[in-house]
Amino acid sequence: MIDAFRIKLGNKIKQIRESKGLSREDVALASDFSGSYMGMIERAEYDFKISKLYKIALAMNVDIKELFDFED
Repeated sequence: MIDAFRIKLGNKIKQIRESKGLSREDVALASDFSGSYMGMIERAEYDFKISKLYKIALAMNVDIKELFDFED
């Protein structure tokens, strides 16, 4: 169940990032991460803290709650 949630979350982050025309590196740098770390998040390969998610939302200029909207 946790893995399924992380997969949905990673997919949503990628979807929002791409819809805004941002590269993985753009978001990673703005979040103070490496590009490879950002890739691990999008591919659901890493369990991370909510504070990291908040940084990602800020970097993409979205409300953090949008990252949890899996209805799309």
